[in-house]
Amino acid sequence: MSKYLIKLNLLFKALNDPTRRAILELLKNKDLTAGEIAEQFDISWPSVSHHLELLKRAGLVIAVKEGQYVFYSINTTVMDEMISWLMQFNKKNKK
Repeated sequence: MSKYLIKLNLLFKALNDPTRRAILELLKNKDLTAGEIAEQFDISWPSVSHHLELLKRAGLVIAVKEGQYVFYSINTTVMDEMISWLMQFNKKNKK
């Protein structure tokens, strides 16, 4: 399997979970710390960390340390690549 397909598999796995999709919804408005994200959910902090790690591995979020805090932001480049990949199936070859 090509590296590109492996990357897409990670992306779709990350998007398959409603909590991870909700985290992305939060991050589309502004960058947040893990604590700020965790406050929005009724799940444990380790669970939030797990979700953030999967989102990072899929390339959907970027983590930047500023002082003692780590801020998470959405990575739209990966979304652009995914949309581009999906759009290839919308095109028909005309001869």
